[in-house]
Amino acid sequence: MNQLNVASLGDSGAEQHRAALAYVAEAFAEAILAGIESDSFAHAALSAALRELVATYGEEAIAAFAETLPGRLRSGEFTTGLRH
Repeated sequence: MNQLNVASLGDSGAEQHRAALAYVAEAFAEAILAGIESDSFAHAALSAALRELVATYGEEAIAAFAETLPGRLRSGEFTTGLRH
């Protein structure tokens, strides 16, 4: 089983990660233009992402990954604008 760790991606993996994020950002923009609220799209995107990750890595690996999210969120890893 592959280890799920974005931080350890090599150069080619990091480039794929950046390209994938660009596709996701574009999908968000298209959904908003179509009248879908961004939080609804975000929830759907998270559900789709988790399903794909579970299919690839299994439930236990993704549960362990999800347990790391509170600390990563609080440290600002996913913050793009001003922090509240």
